[in-house]
Amino acid sequence: MCGIWALFGSDECLSVQCLSAMKIAHRGPDAFRFENVNGFTNCCFGFHRLAVVDQLYGMQPIRVKKFPYLWLCYNGEIYNFKQLQKQFGFDYQTLVDGEVILHLYNRGGIEQTASMLDGVFAFILLDTANRKVFLARDTYGVRPLFKVLTDDGFLGVCSEAKGLINLKHSTSLCSKVEPFLPGHYEVLDLKPSGKVASVELAKFHSCKDEPLHVACDTVEALPSGFDLETVKSNIRILFENAVRKRLMAHRRIGCLLSGGLDSSLVAAVLLKLMKEININYPLQTFAIGMENSPDLLAARKVAAHIGSEHHEVILNTEEGIQAIEEVIFSLETYDITTIRASIGMYLVSKYIRKKTDSVVIFSGEGSDELTQGYIYFHKAPSPEEAAEESERLLKELYLFDVLRADRTTAAHGLELRVPFLDHRFTSYYLSLPAELRIPKNGIEKYLLRLSFEDSNLLPKEILWRPKEAFSDGIASVKKSWFSILQDYIDQQVDDLLLEKAAEKYPFNPPKTKESYYYRQIFEKHYSGRSSWLPHYWMPRWVKATDPSARTLKHYKSATQE
Repeated sequence: MCGIWALFGSDECLSVQCLSAMKIAHRGPDAFRFENVNGFTNCCFGFHRLAVVDQLYGMQPIRVKKFPYLWLCYNGEIYNFKQLQKQFGFDYQTLVDGEVILHLYNRGGIEQTASMLDGVFAFILLDTANRKVFLARDTYGVRPLFKVLTDDGFLGVCSEAKGLINLKHSTSLCSKVEPFLPGHYEVLDLKPSGKVASVELAKFHSCKDEPLHVACDTVEALPSGFDLETVKSNIRILFENAVRKRLMAHRRIGCLLSGGLDSSLVAAVLLKLMKEININYPLQTFAIGMENSPDLLAARKVAAHIGSEHHEVILNTEEGIQAIEEVIFSLETYDITTIRASIGMYLVSKYIRKKTDSVVIFSGEGSDELTQGYIYFHKAPSPEEAAEESERLLKELYLFDVLRADRTTAAHGLELRVPFLDHRFTSYYLSLPAELRIPKNGIEKYLLRLSFEDSNLLPKEILWRPKEAFSDGIASVKKSWFSILQDYIDQQVDDLLLEKAAEKYPFNPPKTKESYYYRQIFEKHYSGRSSWLPHYWMPRWVKATDPSARTLKHYKSATQE
């Protein structure tokens, strides 16, 4: 995890512009570099480093003797860089996984490069010999990327939007900063003036398609067919493989643990594999919640079962409410459920940074979207519609859960790893018949749970624990976190303000005091940029006025059963 920033064709003094690069310093607390491009005085790269691999040669932009005309700034981890080296005979000059991008590009161009990378990434690649700039972002947008391109060819690129909104330029930048689409690459011509012109924006991978890099995966061809035993075995093999490849790190590994199915499975498999490869420190797991909240109690059970060094962060209401503004500033969104869920994750990340030496943090993001884990999937009209909804959610992850997971951890200089979003695991799961993937017997994620039933990785009551939204599970059963937030916000927002909300905020107008309060804070920091959120996250097929699972009829707390 790092912070990347680049400008091409700046009219303003670069020493002034580079102040914007400091807005993302939290993403790379270990080192910073600012470098001009030879021959293009108005082009530069900025890089904030979190040193996770190759402590010695990991600074960026990466340049190697073999390709003196290539400049690379990237944020991410390429898990198959050694397999690609073996397959193509690449001669690496560093231990940095991202160096493979230079070799792949030299061998087969940008489309093959993006398609062959097994990992999470956002990168800027400059080829001064051919006068080209390339941008690319991984399939699910696990690593963030924003860009601004003016009509006269000034390009700014950054890991977070806050590094671009205050750039100076002769023409206005106001509405142009936008997220770069996941699963895409862009080709831009670099003119002698340093300005650019976009030539092509192309999609290189869809979540349903088996990725090109499967050809050099460590797990070879799996048995085909959809009989249940084969499917369960394949799910276990691919999930374990997804966790194993993400162990690549020179810094201490930890794991977020809410006590729900997803984070518990990640933690259990992670600990098992760490033992297998003789990692000689205990796995630290981290849970946050109010005293005796469902998440804390369940996480305690899981930690005891798997034998992790468990840390509990007790959330008090005041601390959670005080964090709202800094959370919204970090997130760059005003989505209701994203903000609610981010407060706990932001505070547990703050604890990890201050009190421990864990830096690489595993988490369970992506499972709900992939395995139909949301409560409202019980109401899907058909298995086919449920499958379509699952794909829609995966495509929009970069606006919601993946955005939350990245920003809340990156705000504290941590690097997140999300095995449920492994390209091969997700494409396999999505290839299964729609009726296999739907909730069964009143239980969501039925197939995933069933696949691990005989593994003894988790206690049965955790493996079959009903879905809790993270923002609900951290509070007590009697009063959910969103109710606590709403009670506070009711005192902060006047009824009259809410009545006139649609006039003040015509795009995505707030319908509740809570959403109005979040929108006010968002507009304070990112005025006029409400289009970053195309729509609020809300459940489908139910008459919901609130995104919380606890407001849905199907929800039953374990304590009520």
